[in-house]
Amino acid sequence: MKPPLGTTPPPQKVCLFRRALYGLKQAPRAWFATFSSTITQLGFTSSSHDSALFTLQTSNGIVLFLLYVDDMIITGDDPQVIYDLQCYLGQHFEMKDLRNLSYFLSLEISSSPSGYYLSQAKYASDLLNRSSITDSATISTPLDPNVHLTLFYGDPTDRWSTTGYCFYLGDALISWRSKKQYIVSRSSTESEYRALANATSELLWLRWLLADMGAPQTAPTILHCENHSAIQIAHNDVFHEQTKHIENDCHFVRHHLQSNTLHLKPISTTDQPANIFTKALHSPRFTQLIHKLKVVSTLPT
Repeated sequence: MKPPLGTTPPPQKVCLFRRALYGLKQAPRAWFATFSSTITQLGFTSSSHDSALFTLQTSNGIVLFLLYVDDMIITGDDPQVIYDLQCYLGQHFEMKDLRNLSYFLSLEISSSPSGYYLSQAKYASDLLNRSSITDSATISTPLDPNVHLTLFYGDPTDRWSTTGYCFYLGDALISWRSKKQYIVSRSSTESEYRALANATSELLWLRWLLADMGAPQTAPTILHCENHSAIQIAHNDVFHEQTKHIENDCHFVRHHLQSNTLHLKPISTTDQPANIFTKALHSPRFTQLIHKLKVVSTLPT
């Protein structure tokens, strides 16, 4: 980096920036501090569980503001407050109103009388083009279902199992995850219990976030688990030799069971939609779980 033309700093001296410069590592933090201090002057408060979410309670309901770098989503029950917010931000920053939400962070959003739909058709197409596989033959399932593994030895190379879970708000899928576990499990029960602890963490965050958005959950959240042994461990205060090495996970899940935050229910393997995140499936089973996740092949018009 060089000083501006016409400026010659003394030897062994450097320039001190009085403001953040775009592209430096400090720039994102400086931008967020500037923006958050501006919007809080209107009465918005930052969520303690997602600092990029700002909320404002009004006499007509609630207004939600979500920020990602310089992309924003505004929604709520009070049209006048939303309009005032847009005008206020336009006075302080260079803004462009894109009207109804249709594209955000590689997500395409469309609406119909039955609800909102999310897709990533353009993003998927771009990935295929970059990988030069647009002419490849299509198949009905993304993974080979003929690879036979044990229930808990998920990866044939490192033997790490895969955690998979999904959460619904009503009948809408709002959170999902598929991730390899960080350690080798010695049984299917141990693998399931580690996944149960991870799902509990996500459950807590979703409950906190809903409370910040003006929808606190007063009843326990139902969490379905297909492993009966894992459910018994969660309800049993006595540790056994087989569970000592997952003691932290046991205490964590049991604590939130006893505090009435969650309620564990058994579910059959056939009805468990999270199985699509953990293993390769044959086409009929894959299609069945896709429908359970409310995934459709074409967007309604």
